[in-house]
Amino acid sequence: MSFAAETKKELTMVPTPACCRLAELSGIISLNARLWNSETHRILDIETENVAIARRIYTQFREEFAIRPEVVVRKKMRLKKNRVYAVRIFSPPDVWLERLGWHQDPQTLLWMPGISKFTKECCRRSFLRGIFLAAGSINDPGSNSYHLELSTVDEEQAQAVRRRMNQYGLHARLIARKRNYVVYLKEGERIVEFLSLIGAHQALLKFEDVRILKGMRNQVNRLVNCETANMNKTIGAAVRQLEVIRVIENRMGLQQLSDRLREAAEIRLRHPEANLQELCEHMGNTVSKSGLNHRFHKLEEIAKKLQGPSTSMGPENG
Repeated sequence: MSFAAETKKELTMVPTPACCRLAELSGIISLNARLWNSETHRILDIETENVAIARRIYTQFREEFAIRPEVVVRKKMRLKKNRVYAVRIFSPPDVWLERLGWHQDPQTLLWMPGISKFTKECCRRSFLRGIFLAAGSINDPGSNSYHLELSTVDEEQAQAVRRRMNQYGLHARLIARKRNYVVYLKEGERIVEFLSLIGAHQALLKFEDVRILKGMRNQVNRLVNCETANMNKTIGAAVRQLEVIRVIENRMGLQQLSDRLREAAEIRLRHPEANLQELCEHMGNTVSKSGLNHRFHKLEEIAKKLQGPSTSMGPENG
């Protein structure tokens, strides 16, 4: 089962207070319902491929409106041929539709889905939970990127959903994708906040566990890469310094150097793998890193003169 499916399954088991049942149901209906007329009835259809969500819709209607909707099961004809569950209500009264957030177009008299305005905090969160159950998806936190989205075919609805989410400081964004409008979150912290809002606490804990583990792994990788880069830098500097010292030793002899430069050359020959800090410690910290680095620069200048103008050596980076 995917992480998105697990999250939705968890949400269908969240206890819903009586005052929040309508809010959650309204969230589902606003983005995932169709009102149409047969020869004898006006029918409200809510379709989903998730059996747990279908069961939740059925239960919410039974508890809120004291009816038993019909459930129709069919198979998709394309792709994976998944089962589709349609919760069907025959001849829903206008007052039901109004309570569920639908409104009647004054010109066509057609009923259109909208976004209900719930004021109680618990109801507002339940409404967002219904929105996610109807049209939400979320990437597995172990994937390369974090992504949570809510999709609808109506731009006005998408803008309303985005405003609802941003009332909680989620900084949700909106993008048009083919025939749909998608409200989405990309930041891991924002996704965690949204999961907390809608009551997906188990999904939240799993998401945070994976996110923290990924963060620690990335931090370790950065430290290892930094340490490796510093080690390569130290080795490269030591190799260049040894080359310089060998040139001076072969061309003129180290005894011709000043005491300070000869001391630097000899300590490097004795400790070819050490970095500048370690060399300073071997010298009893009588010279600083910058001072020792300066001596190696002087040795390099001498080696260049001994080799002639056509030869160049890389700078000492210590």
